[in-house]
Order: sequence, then structure tokens, then C-alpha cells
Amino acid sequence: MNFLERTLAGFLSAMEYALDAEDIAKANGLLQRLDPRIKVIGILFLIIAAATAHKLWVIGAVFATALVLAVSSRVSPLLLAKRVWIPVLLFTGIIALPAPFVIPGRVIARLPVLGCPMTAQGLLSAGYLVSRVITASTLSVLLILSTHWNHVLKALRVLRVPVVVVVILGMAYRYIFLLIDSARDMLESRRSRMLGELPGPERRRLAAASVGVLMSKTMQLSGDVYSAMLSRGFRGEVYLLDDFRTSALDWIMLVLFVVLACGAFYCGR
Repeated sequence: MNFLERTLAGFLSAMEYALDAEDIAKANGLLQRLDPRIKVIGILFLIIAAATAHKLWVIGAVFATALVLAVSSRVSPLLLAKRVWIPVLLFTGIIALPAPFVIPGRVIARLPVLGCPMTAQGLLSAGYLVSRVITASTLSVLLILSTHWNHVLKALRVLRVPVVVVVILGMAYRYIFLLIDSARDMLESRRSRMLGELPGPERRRLAAASVGVLMSKTMQLSGDVYSAMLSRGFRGEVYLLDDFRTSALDWIMLVLFVVLACGAFYCGR
């Protein structure tokens, strides 16, 4: 595919990802039935427990808990592998790759050609980094997939997140799709006028011009949206029609989250 087709495919992929997340959030799973405030607090405890654990089996236990939550919430492990585990493993693996060779310790092997020593302490450090990042990423994605974005933002107020941060995140999520749609229309109109393949310099010029036009539209849209919000009574706080209600299941799951996190803290010291 040429430059325009690849760009359009990227826009469509981003929109499909968001639509898939909305469909999963509407499913009848365990996490979907919980109060968003309970999910935010409980998953935050598990993420902190995994990030501070000093034993691999404790991190593995938290990761296993995340898998159980995923299956019980109708989130496919294949979806997690494709969108979380493989990208995170590749990115974190590149960062952790030098650790076995630069961290001093007991030498367990050497590279066949270069002869660089590989230490046990370096392998252990790399294992900690990769396992912590994958576990924390899995728990974070589970929270996003099982909860509508507006509910996540409203639940963040329980953690005393500033209102301005919540508003910025909510507006960015809401209007990024409008900007993606505008960029797609621009590229579609350009492609409809093309008869052949664009040369390299022309593709780069088109990309730079598209970014400039999109930035101009973004600035104009932000001003118009803010003026419209002020005219409708916006004074900084965001209100939703949905009110959170805590049930017996929510309290049970909160206690379970806290017990698991405390157990991970104690065993992972």
C-alpha cells in the first residue's frame, strides 16, 4: 500500500480498537458489574503490589490474578496477547536486553562469538522488569476495557485527581475521534484526485501539509468547544447522568483486592 492507504488503515485501526473496547465494556462480565470506583482502587492496589514485589513468583501470582479477572470479564487472552503482551514484551525486552551483560554478578554463560559474560543477577533484573511491566499493563488494560472511559474519569475523582486533569483527558478522548475523522476525510479527498503513485518528496510534502492543516483545525476546534461549554454553564466540574451505586459484590471484591494486594506486599518483601 502507498502512503495514503497506510495512513487511512492506521486511522481505521485506531477507531476499531476503541469500538472493540466499548463492546467489551458492555459485556456481562465480573469487572463490568463492579462499581468503577472499586475497580480503580482495587486494580491500583494490585499494580502497586506487582511493581514493588521482589520475588518473581509473587509477580506471577498477581499476573495469574489478572488472567482470572480477564477470563471472568469476557476479555480474550488472545486479545491481550495481541494488543498488550507482544508489544510490551518487544518494547521492554529491548530495554532489558543489555541487563544480563552489564550488571555484575555470577557468570553463568558467555556469548559464543563475542564472549560477553552473562550474569545471573542481570537475568534476574531483566526478568523483574519484563514481568512487572507486563503485569501492570495487563491490569491497566483490563480496567480500560471493562469500563466506559467517562466512568473511569469520574472514578478518578475518588483518588483526588485534579478536576482539570480529568477534564483534559475526557475532552481529548472525546474529540480525538473527530480529528481522526477529519484527517481521514482530508486523505480520502486527496486520494480521489490521484492517478498514480506519489514520489517520495511529494509524499513527505503532503504529510507535512496535512499535519499543519490538522493542527490549525485542532486549535480552532478547541476554542469553539470551550466557548460552547462556557455558554452552557461549564465551570470546571464534569457531571454525568450515571450515578455510581455500591452493591454487596463491590464490597466483597474490594476486600478481595485489598487482601490479595496485602498478601503480595507481605510475600514480596
